[in-house]
Amino acid sequence: MSKKRDELVGKLKQQIDQINAQINEVEAKAADLNVKASESYTAQMEELRRHARDMQAKLDEMRSAGEESWDRLIEESRKVRDAFIHSVNYFRSQLK
Repeated sequence: MSKKRDELVGKLKQQIDQINAQINEVEAKAADLNVKASESYTAQMEELRRHARDMQAKLDEMRSAGEESWDRLIEESRKVRDAFIHSVNYFRSQLK
């Protein structure tokens, strides 16, 4: 991979790690929720984990992509990342 490509993949990996850490933080804070809120929490955590898997899959795809699909993957990965970050931030705001 080119240096630019390696840097972009590394940056995306770092963002995934940071967001996963935020998910773990949210999960710890939500441990004290009552049962009714817990059902909503469980559904939202499932959604966050799905976004995390999507981001990891996109990262894996980027690592093995050829030059012809690189630009498309960059744009797709940004959309997946933005949706993931939005979901994490929304869920965190619901716990305050």
